Amino acid sequence: MAQDSDENPDHEKIEFGRKFFAGSCQFFAGATSLENLPSPDLPEIAFAGRSNVGKSSLINALTGQTSLARTSRTPGRTQQLNFFNLADRMTLVDMPGYGYARASKSRIRDWTALMHDYLKGRATLHRLCLLIDGRHGLKESDETLMNELDDAAVVYQIVLTKSDKVSKAALVTFSETFDALRKKHPAAHPDIIATSARKGVGIAELRASLAVLAAPHQFR
Repeated sequence: MAQDSDENPDHEKIEFGRKFFAGSCQFFAGATSLENLPSPDLPEIAFAGRSNVGKSSLINALTGQTSLARTSRTPGRTQQLNFFNLADRMTLVDMPGYGYARASKSRIRDWTALMHDYLKGRATLHRLCLLIDGRHGLKESDETLMNELDDAAVVYQIVLTKSDKVSKAALVTFSETFDALRKKHPAAHPDIIATSARKGVGIAELRASLAVLAAPHQFR
């Protein structure tokens, strides 16, 4: 079931997430090949989705910074894996968007291969946030990536973006549809979080969900 800011089932985790993401967050590495990936020292959370789905805006909202991750109206602006250190607690990874992008076919092929190689081989990757534009729902390219993540046993969580532009009835319908699909996707996290970077919807819930990954014993 999709969660939004009107549902707050666990205040302790929400507060923990707020404090966790209140620390400093800085860009420290950009990788265009597996050879120049930074050393895997901290738990990593990666953010993937179709071009222009709002990855950079969501990362900025999570960290409370307006320009940490570069946002653009031009699809395909992120063309490498961008790594951000969150107070030496966790690494956030902004991945290139898939789907339409203003770049050469060879360049798109290169960064798509890098993204898939990273997802399948990074031992410190704790979760992939798979961002889906709430206005458009799942596309074929999203389901293709989901199938690859299932095969690689990489846990991913659906995060709806731009949910302020979608009716609550549409969000419920998406949740019901995904619940039926999830039987075919064993690596999918059961909870969907509906967010809006512009209005702050669901940001606290997503912070809590991700922060708990760095301190699982605290909430047993």
